[in-house]
Amino acid sequence: MSTLTSSEILDATVRMGASKAGQSPLSRAANTFLAGMYIAIGGFLAIRVGLTLPWESWGGFGKFMFGAVFPLGLMLVVLCGADLFTGSCMTLTTARARNQITLGQALFTGASSWIGNFAGALFVAYFIAYLSGLIFDAAGGTLPYASAAVNLANAKSSLGFTEAFLRGVGCNWLVCLAVFAAAASTETAGKIAALWFPTMAFVALGMEHCIANMFFIPLGILTGSDPRYTALVEAGKALPLKADFYSFFVSNLLPVTLGNIVGGAVLVGMLYLAANKK
Repeated sequence: MSTLTSSEILDATVRMGASKAGQSPLSRAANTFLAGMYIAIGGFLAIRVGLTLPWESWGGFGKFMFGAVFPLGLMLVVLCGADLFTGSCMTLTTARARNQITLGQALFTGASSWIGNFAGALFVAYFIAYLSGLIFDAAGGTLPYASAAVNLANAKSSLGFTEAFLRGVGCNWLVCLAVFAAAASTETAGKIAALWFPTMAFVALGMEHCIANMFFIPLGILTGSDPRYTALVEAGKALPLKADFYSFFVSNLLPVTLGNIVGGAVLVGMLYLAANKK
């Protein structure tokens, strides 16, 4: 299996950043929307597979199953081609440091990627998970997926600013390492292996990814506000929704986004620039 050296991978990330900054408006809109959808579908799969195994009973295995299937989203982003904000934190940093793009291009490209990813994640949350009724699939007379989505949204929206920020740093350190490592391989199997391990690790460890949370928390809010779920709450069969869009933005999305930027730009992009300084 052919692999690239660290210096060659860094050069590849520079080209990735320059390519993202040079997209046409239509290409940027499509690529960022696709990336948001891909991450969201991986998140939805993780809910259906991993969150219905109670962690207090299954322990680390439940968290492992949640993390084991989530990497589908990042695999689709890298293998099929899409523009993910968290990966751009690294590639735009390296491209700017090598003077391939301007600071204005880096900031605009990153911001538009964040917005496009948000739109794609919301699309999957509303149309594919909520409006389709898949989140309300019943098993044994209960709504396990709905309860899992609400509980996850409650937990993520209750984090303190520092907790959310640092979990965001750790998350995108691992996500960008996954992208960096995947660039080392010239074969699909090698890329999949490189993407799976770090991505599984950040999810199983409980770190925070801003684009994934653009799916998880809105889905939890939609689900928890639905009469089908509130009826369970009134019957004492489910926990009530505590998250709202204010706590979503202020307590989670803002600090996690800032942490993701630091994790990708500093812990991967800038450190590998320093490590390969001529």
